[in-house]
Amino acid sequence: MPRSITSRLWLWLFIVALGLAFLIGLNSWGPLESSEARYAEIGREMLTGQDWLHPRLLGIQHFHKPPLTYWLTAAGLALANHSALGARLLPVLAVLLQVYLVYAVGLLLFAGDRARALGAAVIYGTLPVVLISALNVTTDAYLATLELAAAYGILRYYHDGRRWALYLFWVGLGLAFLTKGPVGFVLPLMAVIGFYFKREQARRPFTWHHAVGIGLFVLVGLSWYIYLVIENPVFVRYFLYEHTVERFANAATFHRSKPWWFYLVLAPATSLPWSAALITQAVRTPWATVPQQWRNVFIFWVVVPMVFFSLSSSKLLLYVLPVFPGVALLTAYYLGRCTDGVLHRWYSGFGILYGLILAALCVLPLLAIDGKFPLEITPFTAIWPAAGVVLIVATLVLWDEVRMAPRLLMLPALFTVVLLLSAKPILRQNELLFNGSRPLAELLQERRLTQRPVLIYNELLPSLAFATGRLPVSLYDGNDALARETQFEPTNAWRQNLLNLRDAQQEPTLDSLLRQRPVLLVKGDLPNHRKSLLRYTQYQRKAGKWTLYW
Repeated sequence: MPRSITSRLWLWLFIVALGLAFLIGLNSWGPLESSEARYAEIGREMLTGQDWLHPRLLGIQHFHKPPLTYWLTAAGLALANHSALGARLLPVLAVLLQVYLVYAVGLLLFAGDRARALGAAVIYGTLPVVLISALNVTTDAYLATLELAAAYGILRYYHDGRRWALYLFWVGLGLAFLTKGPVGFVLPLMAVIGFYFKREQARRPFTWHHAVGIGLFVLVGLSWYIYLVIENPVFVRYFLYEHTVERFANAATFHRSKPWWFYLVLAPATSLPWSAALITQAVRTPWATVPQQWRNVFIFWVVVPMVFFSLSSSKLLLYVLPVFPGVALLTAYYLGRCTDGVLHRWYSGFGILYGLILAALCVLPLLAIDGKFPLEITPFTAIWPAAGVVLIVATLVLWDEVRMAPRLLMLPALFTVVLLLSAKPILRQNELLFNGSRPLAELLQERRLTQRPVLIYNELLPSLAFATGRLPVSLYDGNDALARETQFEPTNAWRQNLLNLRDAQQEPTLDSLLRQRPVLLVKGDLPNHRKSLLRYTQYQRKAGKWTLYW
């Protein structure tokens, strides 16, 4: 970067620009099914019901994850008035904190070289998978932040013996455990192993600070679990077996089965173009010339976690998010070994790729004119990518920097900002296509149906509950997503929110509901043997994949 501006200032400029790009238009579309809507709605119900220990989804207790994500979602909703912005606010801040932590870890691994640490932070902040995690309300952005904080804490403690860093490690580990359970140990454990493996590092003695740190971990990470087990001993098996062993070994339990090579393909694909640079330069670099420290980062921060998650039967892309700080650091290391000539070739390749993407975004409105294109895109949607092309060209032409490394970092940073701003109008205009429900809520309001009961046939739709602020009644007819865990309910009050159409004993309750002239939402076509649900309806309206009857 220009020598008149420090690397730390460039870091903060990048974080601020990235943060603004995330926040602008963040409320343009509502939470999307299924994971984001589920976490957002649980946070809303927690804030509304003020029960912070028993998460609820559509009125029924839901213990699939520990409560930290729900607490943070509720906090964001309280700050931003129960909006989609509030649900997404803290994940965005978590990702920005990750960018800073990658810089901080980079300072340790690059022996105080701020320029290379900055490079790692920019690489991390421009990875597509990281951008995806920031725009989704899930546990993964929080887990990656806390694991990275714990890893930084222990590395900093090993580096200079700072006691606060040791406490950061244990508290971060406890909060990670309170976010997603034992999987929160993976990255911090790999950081510890990688620090010592074949490096003959002097071991720091066990002191009373370690004992206090372990106590903090137990207090922070295990207190909620202990409370629930005391309240109901059934939770011992539930947490240890069904949500640890079963989730890892049996993907059918949560319908997330993917082939063993899922991450081997998707992880590089969602970190392009940096993954192409990393893989190419790593293959070209003799392994014997790589210092042991960076071999350990490659093995323990990338390879071992990838193998671990690939062995699991349950797979989603963001499960491997903690791997990508290692990817960013390794990319900065390998590119830091390159000559300006090599960097120029990568710079040119990045420029061509980004130019093609922005050109495609500019052309999309033309493709949507005839109505055959699957997306609805107005002509004004092309403003952001067109302005981005002008901005990038002007910056790189007028900037008098001759070194290739700063240019190679500036280009993806500018492109990422433009991409984030360009994507949000597309999400807003196609919310129903992307499994959002805000347009359905707006249709209910437009038709003055907001005070009627809402029945949803054979689908779990928390996004509609979030958009309307009211709980619908789900009509179960064989969809496994509605096979809720009601064994923890102390009363039968949950039956007000979930009716089993296959249970003849619930027919009187259903008939009573239908007599109240509810709104019935059906995704796709209503089966012929369920046409009786329409016996009191007069009107219908199509909205994307949904049909509303009232």
